[in-house]
Amino acid sequence: MTESIQDRIEELRRLIEVHNQRYYIEAAPEISDLEFDRLMLELRELERRHPELVSPSSPTQRVGGGPIDGFRSVPHPVPMLSIENTYSEGEVREFDGRIRRLLEGETPRYIVEQKIDGVSASLRYDHGLFSLGLTRGDGVRGDDITHNLRTVRDIPLRLGGPGPVPPVLEVRGEVYMTHSELSRLNRLQAEAGERVFANCRNATAGSLKLLDPRQSSRRNLRFFAHSEGCLEGLEPSSHAAFLDMVRGCGIPVVPHSRVYDSIDGVLAWCANALEEREGLDYETDGMVIKIDSFAQRERLGATSRSPRWLIALKVELWQAETRVLDIRVQVGKTGTLTPVAELQTVEIAGTRVSRVSLHNADEIARKDVRIGDHVVVEKAGKIIPHVVRVELEKRTGAERPYLFPSACPVCQGEVGRDEGGVYIRCLNPSCPAQLKERVRFLASRKALDIEGLGPALIDQLVDQGLVSALTDIYSLEARQLEGLDRMGEKSAQNLIEAIGKSKGRGLARVLGGLGIRHIGEGNARLLANEFGEIRGLMEATEERLAAIPGIGPVVAESVYRFFRSRAGVEIVRELERHGVDLTTGSGAARLEEHEEFRDRTFVVTGTLSRYSRSETETLIRKLGGKTTSAVSRKTDFVVAGRDPGSKLEKARALGVRVLDEEEFERMAGLSGAPAPGEAAGGRD
Repeated sequence: MTESIQDRIEELRRLIEVHNQRYYIEAAPEISDLEFDRLMLELRELERRHPELVSPSSPTQRVGGGPIDGFRSVPHPVPMLSIENTYSEGEVREFDGRIRRLLEGETPRYIVEQKIDGVSASLRYDHGLFSLGLTRGDGVRGDDITHNLRTVRDIPLRLGGPGPVPPVLEVRGEVYMTHSELSRLNRLQAEAGERVFANCRNATAGSLKLLDPRQSSRRNLRFFAHSEGCLEGLEPSSHAAFLDMVRGCGIPVVPHSRVYDSIDGVLAWCANALEEREGLDYETDGMVIKIDSFAQRERLGATSRSPRWLIALKVELWQAETRVLDIRVQVGKTGTLTPVAELQTVEIAGTRVSRVSLHNADEIARKDVRIGDHVVVEKAGKIIPHVVRVELEKRTGAERPYLFPSACPVCQGEVGRDEGGVYIRCLNPSCPAQLKERVRFLASRKALDIEGLGPALIDQLVDQGLVSALTDIYSLEARQLEGLDRMGEKSAQNLIEAIGKSKGRGLARVLGGLGIRHIGEGNARLLANEFGEIRGLMEATEERLAAIPGIGPVVAESVYRFFRSRAGVEIVRELERHGVDLTTGSGAARLEEHEEFRDRTFVVTGTLSRYSRSETETLIRKLGGKTTSAVSRKTDFVVAGRDPGSKLEKARALGVRVLDEEEFERMAGLSGAPAPGEAAGGRD
């Protein structure tokens, strides 16, 4: 009888751990919460009736024992060193150069991870059982927080997986709290008259320092593994293999990239991941770039402070609290209905923020954003502001949930959700809001750069029927424009000339401005360079497109469908009829390194009139300089446009030379010359 009960207890423990992994690690639950609770209830009851069969590794023991008296200090078997940080892509490239020199010509292999803004901890497993959890401490010794780490449901108390269990496995990672959990916790703290936490990291640190694990268990902490400590009986050859092994044991690992042989691939992945961070429910403050090969790591070694084989590319974060005054919907160039929060104006990182995108209906629901809510808004580096979380503890009951429109707010046409996606779109191809956005996008600086064709004028052109299709801008005449607001004879003629000049921008700029889904500036250049002219691109098969490095199947399908559609074919026919250059052309002028730029460090701040900030930084690097986002004593020049903010003040305080736009252009030898990549008046 006892044997069958013990078998059932072991089976229940195994099932619960499997379903915990499906839920917390794989985000693919196989049973309902009710079914899971029934398994846990049965296990609790069997262990209550048979206390001799209770094991410390049982899922029921995640909160065990009473409060402790304090924390004991325990040495780390392998020191937990710090990480070298930078805010500059230029310094990441210097890191790559240093690695290549140390490896004496051998190609380094890199893997990139999200840098989780949590609290570092190490987990030790002896023969598959969780035995010890430590904080980082001073890197040599840490505090024993095993009692609180046992309450983290991401952390298995017993390792699973099909492979053999190693004698000793020490995994290091970050304990963190989600934004949604912080909102819930702060509401409970406020209701109890206790202090609320300023951010997720503070709440995590406070929770891990609680002496009573029962309190810590109510705070729903999470864990991501990112590195190894002491290993016995294991010989992974690379970091990627180690992460695969750890995940196979049931421990969640930090989201990471594939392995790259070039720093360009690393930085491209970092840029995309940093732009996507606003959709995460947890805090990240950058990316960690690591050598993948353990053999290469061994040869590179470490300094007294940090390993030589990794670096963190961090992003500057600024946050402020404000109120949501209203939520309105904008209709984009592909019909996407994008909710935008109208905010009580707040200053963040030297800029005034009064509007912020809420992205889609699912995002509003996930963050539970309501009209009247107090919200935390964040600006990260150069990325546009976004809502981090709602301050639930400040709700009064007067806040109103937002009801997403069931019809297009502009044309009242039918709307529909993308199949398997999150975006809701206006399905009316004649929607004037879509046309206005497509024209704005085509005329923008990164596309055809038509000076004078701004939003107010585009609204008039569409509303008065002068532009009813994207290519109608090339049929406009000066006499048609002269009767519009703020358009006299001279300004009308200037606009017609600007539209004429835009015909020579080249294929990449045209492709980037057509509003093809998934085609931005980078993909447009890849396609233009691959085919050289429009007809070859239009005739390419989906398989041919997907085979282009950097394109892939999703982008390929979008491009293929566009050029097989009636609308796509018609746009190309009209562009050709109007004489728009649909080839790659002769290319941009070559830029030689300038002595004034070589090995000098620049910071670009504010808004420049002729160049975007990214264009300016690219130009600086082409001329031999380096760029960084933070002003320090190592900075040689600050290029300041309009509204430069605190960086200008810091530069002056440190005695760093400040260049205005004209001074910068003279220094670069560009006074009176076209911008980098500009052909017939355009920029690439």
